[in-house]
Amino acid sequence: MNEERCAYRIRQTLNHGLKDIPPAAARRLEAARHLAIARQKQAAPQEALAVAGAPSFWSGHHAPYLKQFLAALALLLGMWISFYWHSVQYINELEQVDSALLTDELPPDAFLDNDFFEWLKDDSSEE
Repeated sequence: MNEERCAYRIRQTLNHGLKDIPPAAARRLEAARHLAIARQKQAAPQEALAVAGAPSFWSGHHAPYLKQFLAALALLLGMWISFYWHSVQYINELEQVDSALLTDELPPDAFLDNDFFEWLKDDSSEE
């Protein structure tokens, strides 16, 4: 209701100042108004066809849901990329440890020793 009263006051102020406009400026304003109305009439049928046809998924009441869906999809994609990147790094670290163990001067019988596995578990828990 407050907006309607504000619009009414603005309209009254503009109508009151209408008497002070010179005739040449009034003619220019009238020509600009007719030009704007003509352009609006040309744009209206295109808009009406878009509304009259099947509802567009990109512009309509589905738009907020589409934005939420795309945001969730981006979040899931980011999580998947993060998981993949960390798993690749973990595999690379395991490869480095395996390569270091295999290139070490340790005899193969040491790998069969149960104490060696206990030592590996104790050593890895300290990190």
